[in-house]
Amino acid sequence: MARSTPERRALRSLVWLLVIIVALIGGNAASVLWNEGAWTPKLALDLEGGTQLTLTPQLASGQGVSQEQLDQAVEIIRQRVDAAGVSESEINTQGGENIVVSIPGTPDESTLQRIRSSAKLEFRAVLAADLASSSTIGEDGAEGADPSASPSAAEPTSEPSAAPSPSAAPTDASDPNWITPELQTRFDEFDCASLDAAGANVAPEEEPLVTCEVDSSLKYILGPVEVTGARITNATSGLIQGSTGVSTNEWGVFLEFDGEGTAAFREVTERLVALQGVRNQFAIVLDGRVIAAPRTISAITNGQPQISGSYTQESAKTLADQLKFGALPIGFELQSQDQISATLGVSQLQSGIIAGLVGLVLVVLYSLLQYRALGGVTVASLIIAGVVTYLLITYLSNQQGFRLSLAGVAGLIIAVGVIADSFIVYFERIRDELRDGRSVDGAVEAGWKRAFRTILISDVINVLGAVVLFVLAVGNVRGFAFTLGLTTVVDLVVVALFTHPMMQLLGRTGFFAGGHPLSGLDPKALGAVYRGRAQFRPAAELSAAKRASSGREAQRRQTIAERRAAQQNGEGKDAR
Repeated sequence: MARSTPERRALRSLVWLLVIIVALIGGNAASVLWNEGAWTPKLALDLEGGTQLTLTPQLASGQGVSQEQLDQAVEIIRQRVDAAGVSESEINTQGGENIVVSIPGTPDESTLQRIRSSAKLEFRAVLAADLASSSTIGEDGAEGADPSASPSAAEPTSEPSAAPSPSAAPTDASDPNWITPELQTRFDEFDCASLDAAGANVAPEEEPLVTCEVDSSLKYILGPVEVTGARITNATSGLIQGSTGVSTNEWGVFLEFDGEGTAAFREVTERLVALQGVRNQFAIVLDGRVIAAPRTISAITNGQPQISGSYTQESAKTLADQLKFGALPIGFELQSQDQISATLGVSQLQSGIIAGLVGLVLVVLYSLLQYRALGGVTVASLIIAGVVTYLLITYLSNQQGFRLSLAGVAGLIIAVGVIADSFIVYFERIRDELRDGRSVDGAVEAGWKRAFRTILISDVINVLGAVVLFVLAVGNVRGFAFTLGLTTVVDLVVVALFTHPMMQLLGRTGFFAGGHPLSGLDPKALGAVYRGRAQFRPAAELSAAKRASSGREAQRRQTIAERRAAQQNGEGKDAR
């Protein structure tokens, strides 16, 4: 026998729910097999413990650190940690000088690098180098120079290209007169192995700098800072495109400057493009080390340069995240790195789970007592909601670094009540329709139309509250807001794709459609005396005790038009 339209819709909804569950299981399985994931969510700092990093500022002689600088540094480090996908971390100041970063679990090296690096970005003109680079700098899409091309003025040499002793004061940052005999001697004797001890990261911005590339293969004399990382508004990573617009296999970082940075960068590149040799190069200095010194092949007028080099996808993203969230106001170095124990422990987690199970049992008992067999749909819906929520949290834990804290567990416990409330609204709407004289299958459809609006409005309000709390709060409170918002969305999905379809199918079975006393949908038990449009059962079918209530029920359920018609009929009778 062909299925009816409601049955087909119900089966289609259940199939979509099955697809979602299978997709989540597949995503978690892929994480376990190829991304060192797990089938259980990762726990936060309060339940598992983690790693504590103590950062101390790198200060030049006589330099101090203010509370404002520390607060700014704490906010930037928090943004970096969040960008790495690590949740439930704690970042605080210590002793008015140090910053303490506590991260749950054992963070990977890229996360530690995000935190340890001060990301002090500077753009300096190259004055001299022991070996010139053959890479290039240009606007988005500019290609590097061909290593096999014929020699040019920028071709690498094995001898330093420093200018002779200055005879006049320098006129710009590319002027060779910056190189004094003392600076030339220091450059000649400079050993890249001593770069950290030399304090390149805290060098004055208005003076030239002797430094090296990150791999210590080249050393440079650089002019004063011309553009700082503070002028960067955005930084992203991706594959570099060639001149034909085809994506290459080379990873790079794409920068965007603000108005002031764009103007300064344009002015600098317009000057450099006319220079020869290493003075045509523009060094990008991160934390006192040159990460790239490309040649300038054209003036960059749009404020969107790109950094290319030997980057992997991970290293390019790490650098982009560091630059995107701004340079720290001062440099920091790692003072200590220690393992810390859980602040609460597994016993508190077990207590939270027990509290959740007690609440769940109470909800199930109430549903069975109030709705009888219909309560089984509530139990099944709660199980499906629990499975979907668990798979989602595990997936986010594997892929996005989500950590489940005790506050997050509290959000899950509260969600049991939120989900159960949706079922109660729906079931009561169905019962109301049965009291109006509808059949069970008709009551299921009519009740759903009335209940879904109420459920949707309630869930939207819960999600909005959770979003506001997540945005404004920090630490564990964000974990509570996240789990509460996530489970509210799951509630909407489960009600639409499981609870309602199941009622559509069960409403056509003999047990429920026939109004069995144990079904929870018995019209007689519900006092279904009203047939709709102010029509009730004949008075003979009612007991004497119910006749008076039937009249009152009829009056209460009349529409405005019916009441007006009744009044007009009454007035007509009085007139006659």
